[in-house]
Amino acid sequence: MDKVIVTGCAGFIGSNLVDHLLKKGKQVQGIDNFKTGRIEFLDEAFSNPNFKFKNVDLFTNNNLVDSFQGYDILYHFAANADIRFGYQNPRKDLEQNTIVTHNVLEAARLAGINKIVFASTGSIYGESKIIPTPENSPFPIQTSLYGASKLAAEGLIQAYSETFGIQAWIFRFVSILGPRYSHGHVYDFYKQLLVNPKLLKVLGDGSQRKSYLHVNDCLMGIDIGIDKSDEKINIFNLGIDGTCSIKDSINWITKSLRINPRIEFENKDRGWVGDNPHIHLDIDKLSKLGWQPKNSIEQSVVDTVKFLEKNHWLQ
Repeated sequence: MDKVIVTGCAGFIGSNLVDHLLKKGKQVQGIDNFKTGRIEFLDEAFSNPNFKFKNVDLFTNNNLVDSFQGYDILYHFAANADIRFGYQNPRKDLEQNTIVTHNVLEAARLAGINKIVFASTGSIYGESKIIPTPENSPFPIQTSLYGASKLAAEGLIQAYSETFGIQAWIFRFVSILGPRYSHGHVYDFYKQLLVNPKLLKVLGDGSQRKSYLHVNDCLMGIDIGIDKSDEKINIFNLGIDGTCSIKDSINWITKSLRINPRIEFENKDRGWVGDNPHIHLDIDKLSKLGWQPKNSIEQSVVDTVKFLEKNHWLQ
């Protein structure tokens, strides 16, 4: 039985990953410090005897090697994912994404873990001129501190792979939706409409086009990438073959909530500094291995709204 570590195990994607791995019969040790993760997301995991948990700060803790001893593969999903407010604390992305990744890599090396799976982001492509954007797209100027920190983390992982023989799978995500979602535009819009269902204020003019992927499809894509690609360094986009506008998403959200609010848009083509107005990743590389998302973007948005309706404690 594989013994697996998941950092960021109490986060949205990380907690779904933990449950997914436990259902596959893995022994899982979750690591989190609950700065952004939710202990409630681990309720199902805590009832499973194959799950162990450690409350660890990956930035400040100096004893990570002890926590990593005896495990076969590391899923590194811990991160600061707040792109919008990155400018308010410029060190946060550096510390929580880049330096933490170094700390994790070094502990994994010393503990003898030679396989790592990394949650990266499509934000590393900046405002790419190639749409849909493939994995081998030339990198443009970085437009967010978050994207820059993740790209730096990818570089560290690749260097560790070449230097120390660690095998790596790097997955560049679009925005992920679904159960336990607690960060992003659907969450923000839902919170607004919960307070005032008659008005929705939107950052940007609503024309921004993005891809969104259901978390269940994301996890299946990760499985296929790991199972069917055995290079030293394996890099995959994880997205969906299509986009929606923010206006489309608003329509699905309000329709699901059965409300018809007045919408106030801003007269600009993006919501904030670093908000890429068009994200559409080329997923052909992973699709050729047999992966195909089962949920449409609309289904993913609606499923997220239904989860938020049932979990007001998240607001």
